[in-house]
Amino acid sequence: MDLLEKFFSISMIEMIRYILISGIFYLICYMIYKKSLASAKIQTAEVSNKDVRREIYHSLVSSVIMTFLIFFIISTPIAADTKLYLNISDYSIAWLITSIPIGMFMHDTYFYWLHRLLHHKKIFRHVHLVHHQSNNPSPFSSYSFHILEAIGEGLIIPLLLFIIPLHPIAIYSFIFFSFIINVYGHLGYEIAPKWFRKSFLFNILNTSVYHNMHHSKFHGNYGLYFRFWDKIMHTENPRYIELYDEIQCNRFPS
Repeated sequence: MDLLEKFFSISMIEMIRYILISGIFYLICYMIYKKSLASAKIQTAEVSNKDVRREIYHSLVSSVIMTFLIFFIISTPIAADTKLYLNISDYSIAWLITSIPIGMFMHDTYFYWLHRLLHHKKIFRHVHLVHHQSNNPSPFSSYSFHILEAIGEGLIIPLLLFIIPLHPIAIYSFIFFSFIINVYGHLGYEIAPKWFRKSFLFNILNTSVYHNMHHSKFHGNYGLYFRFWDKIMHTENPRYIELYDEIQCNRFPS
């Protein structure tokens, strides 16, 4: 299989992964359990079919772009200059597992500052507005980016490969977990369990309400996985906890 065929195959797999995962969440929340999950809906407005079609189109294009960036690094001689390794024994199972959350921590920092840049008034309407057309996001909006934003988002894996040792298993796991969290952030429903609110994790991790507020208000809550950069930079929406509690009280009235 030559490089072009390999790239085409990987791109198809990534597009199918996007459709399957986003589609399953959409099917569950917006169709099968729509009535029983009504109290978990963050915004009361319906997501239109037109919005979904737009989100799918931009997300599929973004999937191909982000796949190309990773493929270009790991499938060409450039790979020799990265910290990509193929033998788990080179760094141990412990590092393989640890490298995933470390990569996500680094990604959150990268994402926060890239996100802040994309909200600059001279950039927003030319690039990031494509993503913010989904002011009432659905699972399909997770990769709905302008081409330039897709490039910026997709550069995280190539950058990590030049910073920390990564095994292909870690890379694929990182991509998978990152996408699941991304879909949850754009879900439009808050599905976090009741116990989450009183756990220490609530002060660390983002929720669907957290990112949904960013889409509805256009400012604040710029983090991807964690709350700490928003807290440090004082960009967390002051009504976040209030809205989260309101929705969870509707979900769990007793």
